[in-house]
Amino acid sequence: MMFLIRAGREAPGGFPIQVKASRRTPATVSGGAGKTDYFCVGDGDAITALRAAGWEVVELRDGWYAGDHGGGVAISGHGRYWEIRDTLFTVKETAGPTETTAAELTDAEPVNVRGAIFGV
Repeated sequence: MMFLIRAGREAPGGFPIQVKASRRTPATVSGGAGKTDYFCVGDGDAITALRAAGWEVVELRDGWYAGDHGGGVAISGHGRYWEIRDTLFTVKETAGPTETTAAELTDAEPVNVRGAIFGV
């Protein structure tokens, strides 16, 4: 599951999480000045441990979280499915029903969309 850690310092170490992306906390976030948002992957136990240690953890809703340089993070399935994007249209890393990398996606066979939809 992907969630966000909002901190005014480095991302936490010593927890069973992976930091996949980061951005400056948007100015529209109350109390977010000078903080960084770390997009992390971990389980519910990791979230509980982080909160117990005093870290600000934000569970993500479905949507688009813009990065600092044109890309960002797309979330669906209440944090279970996510994409890290270099640009709006370029997927760098993804997780879904099975974890898949962008390289694996480009090796797939092209789909004849017209044939798949209309049978022609």
